[in-house]
Amino acid sequence: MTQAPRIHPHANVDQCATLGQGCVVGPFCVIGPNVTLGDRVELKSHVVVTGDTIIGDDTCLFPFSVIGEVPQDLKYKGERSCLRIGARNRIREHVTMNAGTQKGGGITQVGDDCLFMAGSHVAHDAHIGNRVIMVNSAAVAGHCVLEDDVIVGGLSGVHQWVRIGRGAIIGALTMVTNDVIPYGLVQGPRGELDGLNLIGLKRKGVSRSDITALRAAFQMLAQGEGTFQDRARKLAEEHDSPLVADIVRFVRANTDRSFLTPR
Repeated sequence: MTQAPRIHPHANVDQCATLGQGCVVGPFCVIGPNVTLGDRVELKSHVVVTGDTIIGDDTCLFPFSVIGEVPQDLKYKGERSCLRIGARNRIREHVTMNAGTQKGGGITQVGDDCLFMAGSHVAHDAHIGNRVIMVNSAAVAGHCVLEDDVIVGGLSGVHQWVRIGRGAIIGALTMVTNDVIPYGLVQGPRGELDGLNLIGLKRKGVSRSDITALRAAFQMLAQGEGTFQDRARKLAEEHDSPLVADIVRFVRANTDRSFLTPR
């Protein structure tokens, strides 16, 4: 049975906006003309959704979040760009997410099942994977890539163009200036690669054999012979764990940044 959207009389919803079945728009929300909300999306109150923005089913936005505004980039000259947010995300108070820029491909992308805690920021042209958690006041700068299952600790910042690999964790109060390998653990005022995200791996039920393989791979990256890239190539030859293969893929991919390497 279809369920019409419920719009509070004090909300301002443009007549050209598209709202899915069962949407709830609370008081003092503002929704622009090029916005599409999926089914059962809820805007609590005082939420602004603007620009060319699509938000997936069952996502919940909390008060004072501002979603889809123009990028904070002086090179932006008003060209059309967009923001795409997946399903079942929780976007808490005062979160900001900006649309893309022409230079960055014109799209900012957020996956499914993410949690963006209060005050966190996703900048233009960032690509955020699935099940990502950004803790209070964490900020991801333009053109960054966060793969699936990444956690960014509170009050941390990720520099432009940085990639963070699948399953990595960034500790609180950390500035990340270089790429982070999958399953890595980074912490410190200027982030350093301190080990593996062992707690996260165990929580996800990763087998003991795969964790052992990751430990050995990390040791080789830290202390093996040759350059960081040489060590990654050697990993591909000596380990058949799919998690180690994630690290090899990530290290050998094209990137505009250098890597945080093990201390």
